[in-house]
Amino acid sequence: MMNDPVAEHKNASPGKLRCAVITVSDTRTVDTDQGGAIVVQLLQLAGHHVEARQIIPDEPKLMQSLLEGYVAADLDAVLLTGGTGVTRRDQTFETVSRLLDKPLPGYGELFRMLSYQEIGAAAMLSRAVAGICRSTVVITMPGSPAGVRLAMQTLIIPELRHLVGQARQ
Repeated sequence: MMNDPVAEHKNASPGKLRCAVITVSDTRTVDTDQGGAIVVQLLQLAGHHVEARQIIPDEPKLMQSLLEGYVAADLDAVLLTGGTGVTRRDQTFETVSRLLDKPLPGYGELFRMLSYQEIGAAAMLSRAVAGICRSTVVITMPGSPAGVRLAMQTLIIPELRHLVGQARQ
């Protein structure tokens, strides 16, 4: 029987992860933030611990400060929803990209491919990005509940433990 290196990596990955969830929005509140609620729910269903949940305006300095704080606190992963579009106010891509030591371009490429299958050419408007900042995994996704669910269920939850394990080596 041949060894499966991916399965071996996944089996050696950490179990329960320590995560933070950030919603980037000028209009959402805890009551109206469906995307952030979905991220929290799916992380918890996967057995992970959500240590913090924040809703912040799309202000790069605030976002950078919050991200740097979570990285300094040695969280395993920070997941952001919102601010990944192309309007003037959408600054998540630029802010997160500046902080990444190791970008993961495959995440955005896969997300847009999967999104294209659901919404067509409008998928090109998403600037979802992911990578490693020091040893913390940072992943962005759109603010729409459908986009969040797609990213979380098809890409993030299935690989998050494995990704964190690799980032920690």
